[in-house]
Amino acid sequence: MHELTCLEICAGAGGQSLGLEGAGLSHVAAVEIDPDACATLRLNRPQWDVIEGDVHQLDGRPYGGVDLLAGGVPCPPFSVAGRQLGADDERDLFPEALRLARECEPAAVMLENVPGLSQARFACYREQVLRQLGELGYQSAWRVLNACDLGVPQLRPRLILVAMRPGAFRYFEWPGTAGTPPTVGEALHAMMAGDGWAGAGEWARKASGVAPTLVGGSRLHGGPDLGPARARAAWRRLGVDGRGLADAPPPASAPDDHVPRLTRDMAAAIQGFPPAWRFCGRKTSAYRQVGNALPPPVARAVGARIRVALQAARDDGKEPPREHQAL
Repeated sequence: MHELTCLEICAGAGGQSLGLEGAGLSHVAAVEIDPDACATLRLNRPQWDVIEGDVHQLDGRPYGGVDLLAGGVPCPPFSVAGRQLGADDERDLFPEALRLARECEPAAVMLENVPGLSQARFACYREQVLRQLGELGYQSAWRVLNACDLGVPQLRPRLILVAMRPGAFRYFEWPGTAGTPPTVGEALHAMMAGDGWAGAGEWARKASGVAPTLVGGSRLHGGPDLGPARARAAWRRLGVDGRGLADAPPPASAPDDHVPRLTRDMAAAIQGFPPAWRFCGRKTSAYRQVGNALPPPVARAVGARIRVALQAARDDGKEPPREHQAL
């Protein structure tokens, strides 16, 4: 199969990056403004071109011929936890993503955001995005996908936008349900027992559901906790103290009925990160990277469907192989 290339903006700590890599896409560049997240990307993928900077300053023209433009554009303009200013929020980067699509003319576009953008109040905004993509020659659609439907032990609904040329979009299908996801207890049992806590087995048996959506917080608000009161209550029903993060699993001396906190690595496991993926920065920064990520299995599922559609179109001669022009 023809190797597919990807230009990713707002890459964060690499959740979407990992998923797209697993779907067979090769990064020509990953753009991210946060220094700690950039350090995380460089630590785990030293071969990638990690560009630390503002997307507003990125010139898409050197990346002409890239197969996929992808990104997790900032969610505050549409998040129910914020003021939901939409296009009036200066952090709205959909216009920049559309500019880059115009400049580098990718074969496909994949953007993700919070499900708040799917609300009726933003219907005109969503239609405007589709209209502008249509003017660039793309056929596109929005879909809310739940991470728990794709094998992740967490609810985490996300709104995904996929756009392709009509010849390829006709072959695109959204990923279906991947079966029953692991429970929080199944996902974290070994980690909870890592320091010899005898109560880990019983804790895992009772943690028999999927997690609520992890909340990473912004640079201005939120710390290393598991979200607002409603989210912490949901965690408590799973036997987890959501008021903060622990530095280590429960010790062997912890009583059997101890209510543990998650470590950063446990939170990463709930997001679907592999154990080998390491995070840079202090606790709050590292947890923010984890909590704001798109779960890799979700990105992989969508990326794989994009790859199949592009390959099918090329096999039919409707989408010729592209030569990436970036130096």
